[in-house]
Parts: sequence; C-alpha cells; structure tokens
Amino acid sequence: MSFPLEKKSDLDLLQYLMQNCMPTQRELADTLGYSLGAINQGLNRLKKLKYITEDGTVTKDTAKALKNYKPRRAVILAAGVGMRMVPVNRTFSKAMLEVHGEILIERLIRQLQEAGIKEIHIVVGFMKEQFEYLMDKYNVNLIVNSEYETKNNLASLYKAKKYLKNAYIIPCDLWCERNPFQSYELYSWYLIGETLTNKSDVLLNRKGELVKVTSEETGNSMLGIAYLDEVAAEHVKRGLEEYSKMSVYDNCFWEETLYQNHKMVILGKIARGKVKEVNTYEDLREIDSKSSQLDSDAVRLLSEIFGVCQPEITDIKVLKAGMTNRSFEFVCKGNRYIMRIPGEGTDQMINRKQEYDVYQAIKNKKICDDVIYMNPDNGYKVTGFIENARNCDPENMEDVGECMKYLRKFHEGKLKVNHEFDIFKQIEFYESLWKGTPSVYGDYEETKKNVFSLKEYIDSQRIEKVLTHIDAVPDNFLFTADGIRLIDWEYAGMQDPHVDIAMFAIYAMYDREQVEQLIDLYFYDGCDLATRKKIYCYIAMAGLLWSNWCEYKKQLGVEFGEYNLRQYRYAKDYYRLFQQLEG
Repeated sequence: MSFPLEKKSDLDLLQYLMQNCMPTQRELADTLGYSLGAINQGLNRLKKLKYITEDGTVTKDTAKALKNYKPRRAVILAAGVGMRMVPVNRTFSKAMLEVHGEILIERLIRQLQEAGIKEIHIVVGFMKEQFEYLMDKYNVNLIVNSEYETKNNLASLYKAKKYLKNAYIIPCDLWCERNPFQSYELYSWYLIGETLTNKSDVLLNRKGELVKVTSEETGNSMLGIAYLDEVAAEHVKRGLEEYSKMSVYDNCFWEETLYQNHKMVILGKIARGKVKEVNTYEDLREIDSKSSQLDSDAVRLLSEIFGVCQPEITDIKVLKAGMTNRSFEFVCKGNRYIMRIPGEGTDQMINRKQEYDVYQAIKNKKICDDVIYMNPDNGYKVTGFIENARNCDPENMEDVGECMKYLRKFHEGKLKVNHEFDIFKQIEFYESLWKGTPSVYGDYEETKKNVFSLKEYIDSQRIEKVLTHIDAVPDNFLFTADGIRLIDWEYAGMQDPHVDIAMFAIYAMYDREQVEQLIDLYFYDGCDLATRKKIYCYIAMAGLLWSNWCEYKKQLGVEFGEYNLRQYRYAKDYYRLFQQLEG
C-alpha cells in the first residue's frame, strides 16, 4: 500500500529526505526532476502535515511509519536465450555478459544488497548451470523455468509469483549507472526513460500515470524494472494466474499483468543516470567498447575477410533466427552484408563441402544471393545484402505462381553436382542422431514403415535427377529489383526436381486444396495423375524427414511447436491419400 500522500512529487520528496540531508530547493529540483515550484509547494505540504520539520528533517513519527515501506525482496528474470546477442557466442547467458569488468547480474545483485535487499530470487532457464555459483557467492535462490524456449518472461514471473509482495522485478540484461534500488519505497512504480520511442506501449502523463499508446504513437522507453507493494503484487499475481492458462499469452511480457483500463496500475518512475538494456552486440559495444566479449570469432573473421579493424564492422543487427542457422546483417566500407552462423547440431546434419560445391555450380548465374565468402569446413558464409527484397507470401497465389515459374525454369536448366540428396537415407540418418531415444510419437515405427513402402512407386517412375534445392520454401524465395533470387542451398543435391514442390507445400503448411493449386501452378501445362501421385509420395516422405529433423533439434533444446506436429501429419495423411488413389 502506498504511503498516504496524494501527489507523486510529495512521495518522491519525502523518500529522498528520509535518506539524505536537506539540500537546496534548486538541488532537489535537479535531483528529482520536478520544477522548483513543485518542490517548494511539496516541502510546505510535508511541513504542514508534520512529516518533516522546518529544516527538512523527517520527524520521528514519520521515520517510524516509513519502516513499513521497506522493500523485502527481488526477482531477477534471467531465463531467456537472448537470440539478439548474435554474433556473441551462445555458450553463455546474456546475464553473464561482462560490462566494465563486472558481470551484469552480479552488478544488479550488488546494487540490491547495497539497498538492503538480501532475499533475491533468480528465474533461470537457458544455461541455468552457469548461475549456480551465485547461490554460494551471494546467497540467492534459483527458480528454474523449463519453458524458457517456448514462452516469454510472463511464464518466468509466474514461477516466482509467491515472491512478488514488496519486491523489485528486474530483467537480467540491464546496466544501471546509478543504483536504482532504495531502502524505502513509498509507492509501486515501473521504470521508464525520458526518451520517447515508437517501440513503447506507455506514455507518462502529468499525474505520473503510465497510459497505453497505440502502435502509431510514441511513448516513454520501457526499461523493465518495477517495484510492487502488497496491493500491486496481488494484482500482478492474479494476472499471472489467469494469463498462464491461455496460450495466447505464451509470447507476452509480464508487463501485460500491469494494465487495467488502458493504463498501468502502478505509477511511472523516470530513470536517473544511464540505464542501458544490453540486448544486442551493438548495445554491448556502445556501453563498453573494450568488453572482452566483443571479440567474437565471427567478427574477427569478418575483419580478416574485409581487411579492416573490428570496430569498422558496424550496425550489426540480428536477423530473424532461421530453423537451422543464426544470421546477422552488418555494414563494412559503406556496404551492407549478411553473415550466417551455423546453428546448434548443424555440423551433424549438413555437409558443408557439398554445400560449397553447390554454390560453385550456381556461381555467377544470378540464381542466389551474391556469396562473398564461404568456409566449406564450418559453414560460415558472408553474402551481399539485397536491398528492398521481400520473401514470397505463401498465401498470395500470385507470388506463389511467380515462384513456381522460376523454380521450373531453374529445374529445366538441369545443373549437376556430384552428390545426391537421398530422402530415405536422410530419414534414417536423422533418426540415428537421436542416439537410441525413442520417437515422441507412439506409432512412429508404423508410420515409418508406411512411408518407406512408397519407395517402390517412386522407383517405378521415370525420373531425371537434376540439381534440386530441397529447401525451396517460401522464405527462401526473394523478390528483388532484379527478379527472384533463391537463397539458402544447404540441403541441395541431385534429386527429382518435383521434390521441391513437396517441400514448398509442407513448409507453408498447405491444406489439400492449396497443395493441388501449387502443383497446378508449377505444371501450368498440365500434370498427369502419375506425377501428382508421385508428389503426394514426396510430401509424405518429406513430412517424416523434417519430423525426424525436428525431433533431433528438440533434443538440443530447440523447439518448433506446431511445425513438428504438422510434418508428422503430412507423413501419415499423404501416405493414406496415395493408398486411396492406388485403390
């Protein structure tokens, strides 16, 4: 419950005087961020209510009452993966980043302890073992969130819901120049910056309230630290319990629980001093250009490729994480590029030498993006950035039609390489990577047997194998000013080109009607029944292939949700469809 004062400025003034000697009114105005008039009026109100003496000293009765307004605990949210930290190596949590010689989370713990907060709970998930030493060093408690890969930090705070009363809620990736925690807190608050941004959900009004803004409006930058008194803690707890039951909130931040009637139930507090969220490589570089963790192997390689110093690799921005790799764009010598870093387990799944051979086969044909560098041993790749490009929209059949024409023209070029992509062998190979772990699907053996029985029909067809993309999915077709480009040739090899139609369909998660439309767009001059049945077989085979791939990735801690389930369904449904047509 907040201290019984109506104005937020009076609360801030009283809280400051409880912990500091009375400075000049001008100094108070500068420190607290209020006008000189507001400070003068506030001091007069506090004197009239006998909260302070004439010289600004807090009275004994007030000091006694304020003892009920001491923070008791803190919850630090540190479960997330921090994908935006690429190209920093994913072998440690971003909470463990070193800034100015100090570990981020250790600095937060130290600042909490300096404010008298001894009870500290840390919600962990990704690389949770790295936090274990903190239990001995700082006597903290660890809470494990096993859903960190599939849910946002609302799920993390739900794990700590019983520790919210008189507590600070803190993201692990903040660096605060000044200690944001205090020995007394007279009201609940959420920390914001003075800077306005279009990435915020709230705006501070004259009453100190945080009101919701639309996506077209700007708001105060949201810094993530909050303090919850007993009343606010109960409100947040109820929200956590309600929202945790609804999957629509899986990707939401815990701040969703703070809203009521288009504003937060707690007041806004403007940060004093520099508060920096370290979410990206560029954030780390900005706050500590000498951090040892800036020296990543990827950036070191780029400096060698382009013959520049590492600081000349600028404007690093992580791209959407792919299902196989992590990539980021950057600027060097005035031009933009993309670097691909192979994801977890890809060394087991992709032959980089074969991929290199594919790129050699399509080199200078304006088929793919421009490859600047590729290492055939580890798969690191640098390509030119294609300006104003967009991906194919699988729901836009005009887009899809253009892609199918392009794909067929490529296939008709009949390019060749010295290796084949054997779907049945790859199914077996991905299964072997499970290391004896049984499939998550109870009828897997039956499904596999059915899919493998399709080989007889495939072998009976006249097939001319050519260089086939294998991963010709909507995301890999780019519409550019120079026409369509087809990117990401990791899986490419000699195969029936009609496999690419099946791959497009199952990645787009098309239903039966959309599959038929896709086939007709590729075969604009007509598709006979035998070929259509063959494509159904490929859909079933590809479904099991990528389902097995997903099961392996799941063992590595990477979850693909609905995609995995849908691939397994393709294996079963299109086997049955083929059987029905066979009669």
